[in-house]
Amino acid sequence: MGSCCTPDHSCSTGAESAGGTAVAVAETVTVTDTTTAYAVSGMTCGHCRIAITGAVGALPGVVSVDVDVAGGLVTVTTGGAPDDAAIAAAVDDAGYELTGRA
Repeated sequence: MGSCCTPDHSCSTGAESAGGTAVAVAETVTVTDTTTAYAVSGMTCGHCRIAITGAVGALPGVVSVDVDVAGGLVTVTTGGAPDDAAIAAAVDDAGYELTGRA
């Protein structure tokens, strides 16, 4: 379901209440985010951080990625249970090795 908001924050449907104020209709979705830390080997610099953040961040369901190069940790927040296999494959495709959950 797309947003009815326009760039100027008005309602594109033209729906208004009796007072002349736009009526916003929102669908409520409750999602429990899950944060999981993974041990990753082979990271040495800022490029590593960018490569892993991009690869893992592009996966469906990933909300955020935090890469600690010095600590060898990649912390992934997902909108539900993480797909460990997909995350491991993304890390591998980026040229690094996910060695397990931390």
